[in-house]
Parts: sequence; C-alpha cells; structure tokens
Amino acid sequence: MHLLGIDIGSSSVKVSLISGENGDLVASSFHPKQEMKITAHEAGWAEQSPELWWENMKLALADVLAESKVAPETIESIGISYQMHGLVMIDKNMDVIRPSIIWCDSRAAQYGDQAFDEIGGQRCLTNLLNSPGNFTASKLKWVKENEPDLFAKVYKIMLPGDYIAMKLSGEVQTTVSGLSEGIMWNFKENSMADLLFENYGFSTDIIPEIVPTFAVQGQVSEKVANELGLSSKTKISYRAGDQPNNALSLNVLNPGEIATTAGTSGVVYGVSDEIKYDPQSRVNTFAHVNHTAEQARLGVLLCINGTGILNAWLKRMVGENLSYEQMNELASKVAIGSNGVTILPFGNGAERVLNNKNIGSQLSGINFNIHDKGHLLRATQEGIVFSFNYGMEIMQNIGINASVIRAGKANMFLSPIFRNTLAGISGATIELYNTDGSVGAARGAGVGSGYYKSFNEAFGSLTKLETIEPDLTKKAEYEAAYGNWKSLLEKFI
Repeated sequence: MHLLGIDIGSSSVKVSLISGENGDLVASSFHPKQEMKITAHEAGWAEQSPELWWENMKLALADVLAESKVAPETIESIGISYQMHGLVMIDKNMDVIRPSIIWCDSRAAQYGDQAFDEIGGQRCLTNLLNSPGNFTASKLKWVKENEPDLFAKVYKIMLPGDYIAMKLSGEVQTTVSGLSEGIMWNFKENSMADLLFENYGFSTDIIPEIVPTFAVQGQVSEKVANELGLSSKTKISYRAGDQPNNALSLNVLNPGEIATTAGTSGVVYGVSDEIKYDPQSRVNTFAHVNHTAEQARLGVLLCINGTGILNAWLKRMVGENLSYEQMNELASKVAIGSNGVTILPFGNGAERVLNNKNIGSQLSGINFNIHDKGHLLRATQEGIVFSFNYGMEIMQNIGINASVIRAGKANMFLSPIFRNTLAGISGATIELYNTDGSVGAARGAGVGSGYYKSFNEAFGSLTKLETIEPDLTKKAEYEAAYGNWKSLLEKFI
C-alpha cells in the first residue's frame, strides 16, 4: 500500500508518494517550477487564486503517478499540508468567491488590533491565546467591511487545505487545529470563539463541519478519481497547517521538542503541554496536530515572513547567473559579521514578531570600496538567522527553550552558513532529517486512516542526516554580529 501527501505552499504545490510498509519515498514532484505568483494590488497585500493551487496540485500528482506507475487502488489515503492563515470563501455552489487573502497579507491588522482592545487583551489571551491580529478571522472582517457584496455571498469559509480536501472529496470541513490558526477557537471553552465572532459580526454558521485532524474525513469522489487517475476508495485522512505539519514531519509531538523551517517564510515551532502565550502576541499559540481537550498539545510559533524570499530576491538582483550553492560558496569567503554589512529581512509584509509593524527590509553598513557580492550574500543569511534568534528570545520568556532544533535538510538549511550561524548564536544543536511537508502529510494520512497504529510506527523510518553542534570558539563573533544587527533593528521599532 501507498500513502500520498500534498503540500500547498505559497511558492509551489508538492506531491509525494511513499511506501506505507517502509516509509520510503516512491515519487515526488512540485509545480510550478518557478515560484507561484502572489498578487499584491496594494502595498502589504498578498493574494493567490485557490484554483491555482488545485491546477498545480493536479500537475504534480500527474507527474507522481506517471513516475511511480502504482495502481490507483494501492493508494490507501491522502494527507494535506497547507500554507496557514489563508482565507478561502465559497458560495452555496462551492465556487470560490474571491482570491484567497494569504498568510503574508497585512491589510487586516487594524481590525485585529481593534478587536483586541474592544474584547479586552487579557480576555483574548486567556481564551484565544493570541490577539486576533492579522489572522484569518480578521481577514474576513476586512472583506465584510470593504467588499460587502462579496461577503453577502459567503456560505462557508475555509483554510487552503480545507479547500483542496473539498475539491478531492466534495466535503466541506475543517479542524480545531485549523480554526485555532485563524484565531477562531476558544481554548478555555473548548468551542468556537463566539466572543470574536460576535465582535466581528459573523455567524458561526459560516464554519464548516469540524472533523478530527487524524481521521477518515472523506473519500475521493468518483468524478475526481476519474479526472485525476485515482481510486474513489482512497481516503482523505489528515490535514494540518504547514508548520504543525512540519513539526509532525520531524516527529515533534511532545512538550519541549522544537521544529523549524526556512522556506519562503521561516518558523520556529515549540510544543508545550501548558497554556503559554506572549502578552504582546509576537509569537503565537495554536492547537498542535495531536491536541485534545483532555491532553493539551500546543504549538508556540515564531514566524518570520522574510526568510527564503529575501534570499531568492537577492539571487534575482545580484546572483541571477549563480546557483544557490554558488551563492553559499561566495558567502562562505566572508567572515562572521559580514565585515559590518547588516540586513534586516522584514520586507514581506507586517511581522508579528515586531508587533505587526511593517518596517521593510533594511540594508546598512555598505562601504563601496571594500564590500562585494559575497558580503551581501552572507549578511542576508545572517540577518535571517538573527531574526530567528530575536524571536527565540521572546519564546524563552514564556518557557520555550531551544537546546535541540530539528529541521528537514531543505531550503535555507542546505546552506552551511545558515545552519552554523543558527547553532552558533542560539547555542542549540541542529538535527537535519530526510523529510519535508509532503512526506510528513503522507505519514499523517497513514495515522489518520489507521494504516499506522501509532506515531512511532509512522515515523520509524525517519532518518537523521546530519547534526550541527554550536562552535563555541566562535561564540563571541556571533554575539558581536548579532548585537550589531539588533542595534539596527532597534532604530526601526
């Protein structure tokens, strides 16, 4: 038997097929081959068409089926990982009403701030664990206030993974974990967040059926099975936001464990069994994939919007003829601290870690006579790592300490500079594994369908590829560079 994982990112959609028996990767593909378009009609906006995710999912799935040549009926179940916080609105015909307002869109922050004040900060934090901020519910409030004709057509709202599951099965559903990432779940009451819905003027009727994160949530419809070359007996049995799913992919499920990613955005995600929240909501607390009312498993999430997107932007600007590996080689010739060049990576919308301020990316310390491309490339990677460390200091204040950080060996973690700098400044050991979001989603599907009887069975084949220990002999150099970076940041916040 086989398990299929779908990962709906903002840059691409990836599909992976694994062997249920041994967890080995059978085939994998992603589309588009260039970064998926994000539309920004105004500064701070970011939208994508849900139909675009579906079309790219179909292309990647076709590649996987062609490469693997597996019989459709051997695909036991499907798991879905997706970019968090996106707002998908459908009408009664299950047609999308408008493009999705995605995670890095900052237009709704004012509505979240207003609700936080009106409801009361302490009440929000103790019930919702977060400020409504710029999350999914606030995005819907923006639509209600600015596009009332479209809002009037809303039948249900969903997250991006819910939309893909609906396209596959015809079932309109969501999860507690998904609702919590939209700040639509009340942890104290273990129910939908009526206090926020009432403030925003929404009816809870717009929320789909709530299903468990791990469960048989539906099956591929006959129409879609015929269209895509799947079997109508294949189950949809797992869905989760990309960061909880990344933690699952790394078998990070228990208190004290920490996962991180550094793709378009960057995330550090720690698991707790206690109610933990930052009073300023600079890091956020959501229901983890294995959270229940009886056994709390909460994910404390630090998100930096400007991570891989900054590195990709710099490649277009100064490294167009270079591969990322060549960029890393140039950067490695420059000493720690980039000889005084400092970059703040905050150029991808308002940053929660900066109290939802949008300060833009900043470049400082350039000397035309001594600095070259290598200094810019190293300063970029250091700036991203230092933004991680800045957020991790906030996480430490609420009891999430990083002694070991797990990550997939992908994206920015392919760079020795990036991972050595993260280990050096944080003091944490970095462990890199042979997994990604789509493979994790496939394993999650196996748990949800009952193919795997436990998480230990599902992750028995997870392999550690590399361990990076902090270089204590360079600790002072890393701290000096971080101090210089932090001094620049303080000028803007």
